Order: sequence, then structure tokens, then C-alpha cells
Amino acid sequence: MAEQPEIVTQRLILRRPRLRDAPRIASLLNNFEVTKNLARVPYPYTINMAVDWLMRQKKEWSPDSITFAICEPRHGLMGFCGMHKEGPDAEIGYWLGQPYWGKGYMTEATAAVIDWYFSTTGTDRLVSGVFHFNAASLAIQNKLGFVRTGIGKRICLAQNTDIDHIETELTRDAFEKALETL
Repeated sequence: MAEQPEIVTQRLILRRPRLRDAPRIASLLNNFEVTKNLARVPYPYTINMAVDWLMRQKKEWSPDSITFAICEPRHGLMGFCGMHKEGPDAEIGYWLGQPYWGKGYMTEATAAVIDWYFSTTGTDRLVSGVFHFNAASLAIQNKLGFVRTGIGKRICLAQNTDIDHIETELTRDAFEKALETL
């Protein structure tokens, strides 16, 4: 199998996660303000959890099952963005460490991963979603052309409860139109 691709944007390098990322991941995710927005990440978050997660990252990847570490030359690893299968569709998920919020990094990274995904596959649609209180993440999705498709429930491990989750989808056409305005 080929090496996982690296994506370079104006400010970022999106690369394969590495075991040596564990301390940085643990540091960024051991923050309830971050983990309360994520379905599958517990709080508190330890270095052992980061090592375990990294060890479970498979060498094999596909466009529907890939994780990119979001890195910036001055700051290093800042978060992650990736695709996984959710039923018949690929779902994009992402998170960014709190010190990097509000600077456009996540919009840049997510747009690059989506562009790569649509360019690499023949797929015309992907899905995502956000917890109902995560206005910043919903704003990113709106900028990129996602539309709401409903409200469901998802478990949030950090909050140990099911939370209303705004379900979204993105078509290739909507994404291409959204890119014209970014």
C-alpha cells in the first residue's frame, strides 16, 4: 500500500499521525472545552490514552478511513481532521486545540481534507455533524457548504451523556460553490 498522502496548504501541513505526537495530543485533549465537543474522546485525557489511540491507527488507509495531524511550522501539532465510515457514507470529523481557535486553521484544514477526498474518490457526498451547542464548528461547516439534514443523539464520552447532534451533509457541488466564496 502507498504511503498516506501529505496535504500542504497555505499555512498548514496535514500528515499521518506519529507515535511521538502522543504528549502533544494528550496536552491538547486534556481540556474539557475541547473534549466536550467530541463524541468519542473521554475527559480527563491522558498520555496513555493518546498512545493507545496512536497504536490503533492502522498503517493501511483509504480515503474513507484516514486521519491527518494538523500541523503548523511554528506551533507543531494543533489538532486532527479525518474521514471514517458512518454507515454507507464517509463522515468527516475534526478537532483543534483551544489555543488555535478563531484563527481560521480548522476551516483551512477541513477544506483541504474535503478537497482531497472529493478529488481522490468518485463520491459526491459526505456527512458530518456537531453537538447542538458547538456554534463554531457549525459555522465552519456552513462556510464549506454543508446543510443540516436533521437532529439525532450522539454519546459524548467527556460529558458521559447523549447530546442533541445536528446532522449535516455536503455534496461535491455545494463544496465547489462554497470554495468560490472562501
